[in-house]
Amino acid sequence: MGSLQCLLLVVLLAAACSNGVCNLLDKCSSDGDCGAGLYCFSCASDFLGSKCVRSSFTNQFKLINNSLPFNKYGFLTTHNSHAIEGEPSHTGVPRVTFNNQADTVTQQLNNGVRALMLDTYDFKGDVWLCHSFGGECNDFTAFEPAIDTLKEIEGFLSANPSEIVTIIIEDYVHAPNGLTKVFSDAGLKKYWFPLSSMPKNGEDWPLVSDMVSKNQRLVVFTSIKSKEQSEGIAYQWNYMVENQYGDDGMKSGSCTNRAESPSLNDKSKSLVLVNYFRSVPLELLSCEDNSENLNKMLQTCYAASGNRWANFVAVDYYKLSKGAGSFGAVDTINGELLCGCNDVHACVPGSTSQACSKQ
Repeated sequence: MGSLQCLLLVVLLAAACSNGVCNLLDKCSSDGDCGAGLYCFSCASDFLGSKCVRSSFTNQFKLINNSLPFNKYGFLTTHNSHAIEGEPSHTGVPRVTFNNQADTVTQQLNNGVRALMLDTYDFKGDVWLCHSFGGECNDFTAFEPAIDTLKEIEGFLSANPSEIVTIIIEDYVHAPNGLTKVFSDAGLKKYWFPLSSMPKNGEDWPLVSDMVSKNQRLVVFTSIKSKEQSEGIAYQWNYMVENQYGDDGMKSGSCTNRAESPSLNDKSKSLVLVNYFRSVPLELLSCEDNSENLNKMLQTCYAASGNRWANFVAVDYYKLSKGAGSFGAVDTINGELLCGCNDVHACVPGSTSQACSKQ
């Protein structure tokens, strides 16, 4: 390399951003180079080096308002929120199963996740969070007792009195009042959003501001229909529609309902859940999945749902992306829901953003 080329390289390196001033998509060498809400990361498929990508959400309630119905907002959702890399075994048996997330539930909530998908099972005389093998929780597929995760949620709600958390349970608990007991033991019943206030015929949900003022800030759904009557826990598909999960839900240009869900265009259900994750979670591929393809699927499901944007966007490894990722996808949804623009920041009065899709 000639002296002129060396000098040019030195100048370019000196001009590179660092010390917390790098913006989205700027090249970086460490997390400390990136500004607030960003971290330094490189997709395995990206050979251009590391760059600053999103690591936290835009709080639509604080940016715009919380005075609209609950179903007029979009929320980042983690699939199998409990299936966390590095979670130590609580059974004494090494775990042999899939992971879906890299952060603890507390970290997920602090970074802006507002809906958690949990799989609950009867196990060891208690309620556990687990993957199943042969339809049952086993020592080698169990993650932790459910109360541990629920106490993390209680801690978050206690520390953040203006936030709402939704829990969507794939429910395999058959012990009488098993779920009710574990929620009570975790101290969460004081935040419970009552079944009697949930709309069943496509009406709007209560205002977020009212839910907050009444401290009804935990919305819980179960996949077992009978528990709506026996335990007062909302049966998920009485209130929302949901697209197909796994590989079948990732086919470009197609968005169909999962078998248990009503048709996606059934507007008697006020909430829309869009899944976008693989049948077998692959961390390396989640980076690609949570980028442009996720945005395309949200557009496809918008049309399939009778021109309704998703309220819940469920992904694996929620922080992995090539840029704005799942956080940007939720910004798009909230922009469309709140002001018809494709970025929630464009909804701020006086915004000069070019992100508005209205003609």
